[in-house]
Amino acid sequence: MEKAKKVLFLTQEIEPYVNETPLSTISRNLIPAVQETGREVRTFTPKWGQINERRNQLHEVIRLSGMNLIIDDTDHQLIIKVASINSARIQVYFIDNDDFMKNRLMLVDDKGKLYKDNVERVMFFARGSLETVKKLRWVPSVIHCQGVMSSLAPFLLKLAYYDEPSYRESKIVYTPTTDLPDAPLPKNFNGILAYREASHEALITLGELSTLDDLNRIGMFMSDGVILNEPNERYERMAKEMGKPVAVLDMDNITLAATEMYDRLWDEVVRNRPKEDDDDEGYLF
Repeated sequence: MEKAKKVLFLTQEIEPYVNETPLSTISRNLIPAVQETGREVRTFTPKWGQINERRNQLHEVIRLSGMNLIIDDTDHQLIIKVASINSARIQVYFIDNDDFMKNRLMLVDDKGKLYKDNVERVMFFARGSLETVKKLRWVPSVIHCQGVMSSLAPFLLKLAYYDEPSYRESKIVYTPTTDLPDAPLPKNFNGILAYREASHEALITLGELSTLDDLNRIGMFMSDGVILNEPNERYERMAKEMGKPVAVLDMDNITLAATEMYDRLWDEVVRNRPKEDDDDEGYLF
């Protein structure tokens, strides 16, 4: 079995940049542990408003910033910042924008109220990350999307970026957010999804999409495999009904289930590559 050598993480949150949560802790432990197995890793996360740029030594990467992303007919400037977690020897890229991130927390504000444009923020993070990886000329073997903020990345990868050289062979793994608040999707949801060949029509087999949790369904449906951070019968059953392989992280050996999934999916890519034509072997010209 050939190992997946390059792993791209699109993670909703990671310590020490945000407060301790189950997902931020797992991201903080899993990403450097995967790197320690000899794989090359890149990590992208939203630049949430509570992240202190000076204390965490974030700085803007001018050569990667400046692109405008149109989401539902509205322009939003993409700003890329970077910092390092020195103790873990990993670099983190931050997706930033004044409309979506500046002075704003994650899914809910300081009063616990959901932001009305959360789905637009999800799309901005997905597109901003994927466009930046293209600029880096980095070709991931596996893309691990962690949390609902990354849920539309698999949708874009399969429908809008499928023929991009950076992603043509990439396999996608999705980890759902299991504690989402009960909230409806916005009325302009179909417009938010529309980009290149990607549209809501590709999701018709999922039936009605009406709540924030349906973003998890989209993430799983468009991925090649599902990794759960903890046992969850509902999401495990959902993934299996979609025909997706499922793994659950073992906190005693956090890399085992993840890297086994990465390598299993990547090995499919290697085995399915067309063999070189050797019909002319032995002839002189």
